[in-house]
Amino acid sequence: MTTATATPTATEAATTAAAESTTVEILGPDGWLPVCTLDRLFPGRGVAALLPDGTQAALFTDRAGRAYAIGNRDPFTGAQVLSRGLTGTATGRPYVASPLLKQRFDLASGECLDDPSVSVPTYSVRTRGGS
Repeated sequence: MTTATATPTATEAATTAAAESTTVEILGPDGWLPVCTLDRLFPGRGVAALLPDGTQAALFTDRAGRAYAIGNRDPFTGAQVLSRGLTGTATGRPYVASPLLKQRFDLASGECLDDPSVSVPTYSVRTRGGS
């Protein structure tokens, strides 16, 4: 039995190389902090990052490739779990639903869509490098 492996096209190889060399950064009080490479972020999955001040951020990308960062702490339970939540959109707003009590948090504003009196911090995000 013979197994064939697909050889990536030049475009696919260039896209992969660019994602591997593109760094996602969060703006903190002391400037831009590199967190991970872009190829570590997948739509529908979050990544947790420990910030220099001891707080945590949850990073996400949407299907269009836009990156978001919010606080990782669920304000309803106090647990650092938002990076493990389910993502979706509601009336055009990207959100993550807490894996514990399922409250939804807008990824752009941090506002809780289920209780507007509650919010999580948001962070400016940028990508650097790649092509």
